[in-house]
Amino acid sequence: MSAAAPSDSTSTSVTSTGADAPAGADFVYLASQSPRRRQLLTQIGIRHELLLPGADEDAEALEAERAGESPDDYVRRVTEAKLVAALARRERRGLPPAPVLCSDTTVALGGRILGKPEDAAHAAAMLADLSGQDHRVLTAVALGLPGGRVLAAVNVSHVRFAEIGAARLQAYVDSGEPMGKAGAYAIQSQAAAWIERIEGSYSGIMGLPLFETAELLRQAGFEV
Repeated sequence: MSAAAPSDSTSTSVTSTGADAPAGADFVYLASQSPRRRQLLTQIGIRHELLLPGADEDAEALEAERAGESPDDYVRRVTEAKLVAALARRERRGLPPAPVLCSDTTVALGGRILGKPEDAAHAAAMLADLSGQDHRVLTAVALGLPGGRVLAAVNVSHVRFAEIGAARLQAYVDSGEPMGKAGAYAIQSQAAAWIERIEGSYSGIMGLPLFETAELLRQAGFEV
């Protein structure tokens, strides 16, 4: 399967593994707790059902970083791990076969991975590092089909932050918005006022690049 050619502003790669198999369903399981990903799937007309981790699963452990791991390798690995866990979850719960969609987003400042902040102080430190800097937002998507075929894509977008004043930064941290967000911010929040430039995919920065996701879904037999 060929990969889309990257441009100077955004890069995308698409891969396929396993034997070809039809989707065999008119909906997908979304293995994500993100309301933004639900919103984005609805936006492109994809019917979906949630396939969330149970109390016996440590979903956060899947996002643990490994020493020396690059942001690109990290986001691919975590998304693959989420898909493996979600496919096992569907099987364990005896749910009808249907494609399973997983995604993960990380922010990279140079070679550093900026994941979800541990607390308010950590969020403030991340935002201070991003202030006045260019960074990358990487979002990987994986679609597991009945029969074992896996389709995957990665979108890389570039974002430029203006200088963030100390008062504005602290007010944003105090709002609680940074918690649970890679890089300690959400592009659809008040942090948008700090963004000087975006090169790439707005939906990818939100957490689900719609162009790449639609391409995977079309390959699985959906009309998007």
